[in-house]
Amino acid sequence: MKKSRFTEEQIIGFLRQAEAGIPIKEVCRSGGFSDATFYKWRAKFGGMEASEAQRLRELEAENAKLKKLLAEAHLDMHALKSVLGVKR
Repeated sequence: MKKSRFTEEQIIGFLRQAEAGIPIKEVCRSGGFSDATFYKWRAKFGGMEASEAQRLRELEAENAKLKKLLAEAHLDMHALKSVLGVKR
């Protein structure tokens, strides 16, 4: 997945600027990103604080690690079944 060049704290800062009344086009132009990116960020981070965004990042990393462990466990089980044979 492509890594954003903005941190969650910066993204939330852009969203706060728009909430403060600065036009979205102006926020996007000053930040150097598109309107579509702004609306995608608003859907994901809307209403969050910086600490909540950091917690979200930690949970996503932990989730990715757990998915990798689960995939490895399933691969090991499949290898054992193929070597030992399936019970009849």
